[in-house]
Amino acid sequence: MDPDETHRSWAERSGQYSPAYYAEIGPNEVSETLASVLSYYAEEGAEILEIGCSSGRHLAHLRREGFENLTGIDINDDSFAVMREHYPTLAETGTFHTGAIEDLVPEFAADEFDVVYSVETLQHIPPENEWVFEDLTRITSDLLVTAENEGNSPRRGREDQSVAKVDDDFPLYFRAWKEVFTDLGLAQLLCEPTDRDTVRVFRTP
Repeated sequence: MDPDETHRSWAERSGQYSPAYYAEIGPNEVSETLASVLSYYAEEGAEILEIGCSSGRHLAHLRREGFENLTGIDINDDSFAVMREHYPTLAETGTFHTGAIEDLVPEFAADEFDVVYSVETLQHIPPENEWVFEDLTRITSDLLVTAENEGNSPRRGREDQSVAKVDDDFPLYFRAWKEVFTDLGLAQLLCEPTDRDTVRVFRTP
């Protein structure tokens, strides 16, 4: 699938995997793992950015756990209307940007955030845009956290696959996330599998 077509698909998505869909599901095991990880590794008052925040279910959980300096980006503008309905306090107190990762991330300053994290978002970045991974390391001063599909689900992540089509709809690229970010100079502190994803915590030099 062409990257521009993929962007349009996510920007206009309704129904399954849309902002409303995730708001109805609400926080999950990954939300809880993120909160535990950041409570242990991040400084109090950390500036936190979620890449691909959708309607904010993970950020809302972090806010309930005491994190207040929260920023999110998402390509689907409906994300923030749904957020105002389901998580009004988060919508009022956080900072949010609409646009593609590849367009927004380069605009952030070096070390602008203490923590940058992604949940099932980096796995959709096409190979031609992998340069964005290095930019993510540029904008975090301390931690980078990934929660991506690494084959935990029995129907995904087979060893002979580098990419899969989810529900015959959009691509999911399988990557060795430890190697991706350690090759960029980060150190992996933690690898924690969940039922669906694998949470990895990296620290900058």
